[in-house]
Amino acid sequence: MSAEPITKPDYAHADIGIVCSLPMEIADFMGRCEKPHKYSGGSFVFRGGRYDNIRVAVVECGVGYARARRATEALIDAHSPAWLLSVGFSGALLKHMQVGNIVMGNEIVDTHGQKLAIDLHASSDEARGLFVGTLVTADEIVRTVAAKTSLHETLGGIAVDMESLAVAQVAREHKTKFMAVRAISDDMSNDLPPEVLSVLGGSGAVRVGAAIGALWKRPSSMKDMLKLREHAQKAAKNLADFLDGVVHQLHAAIPKSS
Repeated sequence: MSAEPITKPDYAHADIGIVCSLPMEIADFMGRCEKPHKYSGGSFVFRGGRYDNIRVAVVECGVGYARARRATEALIDAHSPAWLLSVGFSGALLKHMQVGNIVMGNEIVDTHGQKLAIDLHASSDEARGLFVGTLVTADEIVRTVAAKTSLHETLGGIAVDMESLAVAQVAREHKTKFMAVRAISDDMSNDLPPEVLSVLGGSGAVRVGAAIGALWKRPSSMKDMLKLREHAQKAAKNLADFLDGVVHQLHAAIPKSS
């Protein structure tokens, strides 16, 4: 009687691929994964693990459209996920949105006229903090309430980030299923502090020198930065909680090979 062939675990393939810009966006979620690992590829950081036996691969792309495109291509090449998710923080474009609310995109647009519809069978449940609608991908951080109001009025967006359209376009080019899931990290109550533009580097890392310089020029900016960190922590926690259900549902829908 011949022995059964030994099947080696597939460490390269992922069920769910996630593209985020900042490590803090995905830290809570990755903390719930089993056997998490980290490696570098090119200029990007990759993380992987098993979430209730669901294979998850994450790439941290840094800030902006161009980096998000390259990182998404790299993630597909390395892990061929069945689903691609653009995950992270976003800025509210609706006055009644609160920090920690979840946003799912059924359409993504940018300020250059590009538009991509997303096949999303979900509806808003604002009482529970879930908003479904148009995401805007901007070229830079949208810092002021006035600029956010303008994006909502001209493009119909409900939230803004800097990467989702790039990830969605690459997913479509590769015929990979896509979803955008974002958590509100800054609402419409106040402008973001001006220092956020210089402190956050293009790779998504905090520029220590710029942060020190900001404190030297405006010592009160420390209070603003601590508030931003508090908002980010709440957004990351809510995002991880929401992703728990999303990842399980998407995995259950993936056709299983016989």
